[in-house]
Amino acid sequence: MASASFVFLLLLFALVYISAVVADQSSNISLGSSLSPSSTNSSWLSPSGQFAFGFYPQGNSFAIGIWFDQIPEHTVVWTSNRDDRPSSRDATLLLTTDGKLVLQRTPQDQPKSIADDSQFASSAFMLDTGNFVLYNSNGKIFWQSFDFPTDTLLPGQRLHAQHELFSSLSEIYRSTGIFKLNMQSDGNLVQYPNENPQTIPKAYFATGTNGQGDNVTLNLDNDGHLYLVNSKGTTIYNLFTGGNSVNGTVFYRMTIDVGGIFRVYSIIVNQKSYYWSIKWESSTDKCKPKGICGLNAYCTLMNQTAICDRIPGFSFKEESRHILGCERKLNAGYRGNAIMSKLENTEWEENPYYAMLSSTTERECNEACLADKYCEATSFSDQQCRKLSFPLRYGKKLQNTDTAASTIFVKVIS
Repeated sequence: MASASFVFLLLLFALVYISAVVADQSSNISLGSSLSPSSTNSSWLSPSGQFAFGFYPQGNSFAIGIWFDQIPEHTVVWTSNRDDRPSSRDATLLLTTDGKLVLQRTPQDQPKSIADDSQFASSAFMLDTGNFVLYNSNGKIFWQSFDFPTDTLLPGQRLHAQHELFSSLSEIYRSTGIFKLNMQSDGNLVQYPNENPQTIPKAYFATGTNGQGDNVTLNLDNDGHLYLVNSKGTTIYNLFTGGNSVNGTVFYRMTIDVGGIFRVYSIIVNQKSYYWSIKWESSTDKCKPKGICGLNAYCTLMNQTAICDRIPGFSFKEESRHILGCERKLNAGYRGNAIMSKLENTEWEENPYYAMLSSTTERECNEACLADKYCEATSFSDQQCRKLSFPLRYGKKLQNTDTAASTIFVKVIS
């Protein structure tokens, strides 16, 4: 009886081993393998099927990236060369027989390398961690997607000093958007609008850990713990302490979203969850990211939703993309007349004025602007008249504030 049980256990272990080997071989991407968005073979899966690498739709075209594949609405976590032009349905991604990972966007295009082409791969692998890797002939990883994050960190991944995450342009188009999360060389983790120069007044989130050294990294653990570590391996700042993983079935990611706020999300993998839950976010104020409504527009919170509004006399450049901001609206019967229109309870970029006058009244301040062809708007407080010029930046509607201290007048031309 004992002998039979022993034989049974041997057979069971053998089956498990064979299954693991088969799964490993089926997930190994050998030289000469290829993908195409127009074929059934458009992606390479990780062993568990949790992640996929390959072509995903981007509007009417395709991009190459990695996505979480275990929910119907696939979550893109990495995009290759995100600002390159998209690929057609006839594109081919190929791990060549000489070990190069190349993309041919159309049959007429020349193949372009999308990984390190200074070495030759012997194989590739889509790991269950969400990391796509290339191995050399010695079995060592010489290129991995984890080294080039776009808008997301996955467990086990780091954002190194002097590296950045950038938001995507939209939920559909994953090219570089208008916000960045910067792991600065001084040890400070800071969010800015994606524009130069990066100055302290433009920052809208910071950990305040500057001075902690030049090798501080942002880290995400399997339990969602998000934190900063210095060069000695010491945790210097906890952003999110993490949650409890249930038998390894809860998966986390950290993403800087289109709207400029970065969040830690979780999903319960083995419960057929179709939605990610927000576990932590850098701000609950969706109007906090500077520039979310573009130039000459301002952000208003309505039921915790960020809504963009125009300054007087302006219209949105594109109604479907308020992030592009506003431009002056001139009527067909334009005569060149001007009035000063009041806009209350808003704040804008610090010190946008080009001239300051001593003035006793708001009326005198506005009359001075009307008489100045370079003046576009005014602010008045403490008997100081500030002349403003366009564009106005980083507009935000204030709540429960002193209206006298946050009122501007905009020159409206009719």
